[in-house]
Amino acid sequence: MRFDVLTIFPSVFPGPLGIGVVGRAVEAGSIELHVHDLREHTTDRHRQVDDMQFGGGAGMVLKPEPISRAVRALRADVPGLRTILLSPQGRVFTQDVARELAAEATVLLVCGRYQGVDERAREDIGEELSVGDYVLSGGEVGAMAIIEATARLVPGVVGSPESLDEETFSSTVAGGLEPPLYTRPADFEGREVPAVLRSGDHAAITAWRRQQSDDVTRRRRPDLVRLRASPGGNK
Repeated sequence: MRFDVLTIFPSVFPGPLGIGVVGRAVEAGSIELHVHDLREHTTDRHRQVDDMQFGGGAGMVLKPEPISRAVRALRADVPGLRTILLSPQGRVFTQDVARELAAEATVLLVCGRYQGVDERAREDIGEELSVGDYVLSGGEVGAMAIIEATARLVPGVVGSPESLDEETFSSTVAGGLEPPLYTRPADFEGREVPAVLRSGDHAAITAWRRQQSDDVTRRRRPDLVRLRASPGGNK
């Protein structure tokens, strides 16, 4: 799978994407990461990418020309490129969206900055994603989160693919939270690992984990319980 990123700060990449399973996948070539400097698509000698707002108001806005020029050039070079703007106005990025993106061959993530992006450039990009209901200084951190979550789902990236089926938001926990996890020692400061996990009874362990997942999801993320219960929600 190929990820392209359009940003005014290309030097921040790969950042965390250069380590762990994603970093190894990039080294191996199963994940491609191409970072593009928005300033390379300017035409003035100052390489200006932002300007003041029409109508007044605080904060600068990213100009439409460099973004639209860059997006059009990349679409021409990369067939089937899915183009996404990182924006708090976008659809919220979830594990389901990560699965959706992992089925794509190529994805371009456009990182906003300053007060926002000129509306005409937004129209040219088309699709928008938000990583949550908060405001960041720019889209770079959000782009890294989307790439990390999506790349893990590409076949061959995670060394033990079965682990993807047992983690939070997976089908094994019906889209909820994963159950409590334990490792050695069996007794840590008087707190013992539940006996069922040491029993060797795999059916009992599976039932316990599902029940624990249901319980922790109800306590900590009741919104996920409502989602699972709604038509079309996780089953």
